[in-house]
Amino acid sequence: MITTPYYEAIQLIERLHRHFLDVLKVELDKKGIQDINNVQSMILYNIGDDEMTVGELTIRGYYLGSNVSYNVKKMVENGYLVQERSVHDKRSIRVKLSDKGLDLKNAISDMFKRHEAEIEGSELTDDRLNEVSETMKMLERFWAQQTNFAAGF
Repeated sequence: MITTPYYEAIQLIERLHRHFLDVLKVELDKKGIQDINNVQSMILYNIGDDEMTVGELTIRGYYLGSNVSYNVKKMVENGYLVQERSVHDKRSIRVKLSDKGLDLKNAISDMFKRHEAEIEGSELTDDRLNEVSETMKMLERFWAQQTNFAAGF
């Protein structure tokens, strides 16, 4: 099979995502955290200081809805999230981080800061990282267009 730059980029994105989740898993293991997984940790991190519905989380975090619902349920059961009925719409349930969730979010923030400090002075300059981010955003827009085109047929 002939690989093209486009296909190589797709494979690299998949590998990088898996590697990052492995890095996050190692961080959880180092801290002895066993009641939340790496994917749930990123969902938690992306909630941050906000309060939102599962639907909003799905839209903002680009997660699959059923997976988010399952993961939110697990994080509530394990004390990382607090669920509350919306004041404005009783059908809607909002989630926010508990104190335990805030502690984990802060630990992940610390990991990011540590990584940024380790990267400093390496070939991974801010300019290079910005360039990669811009390229990924262009690819994201391209894929979004493809799904819009497909929906029109």
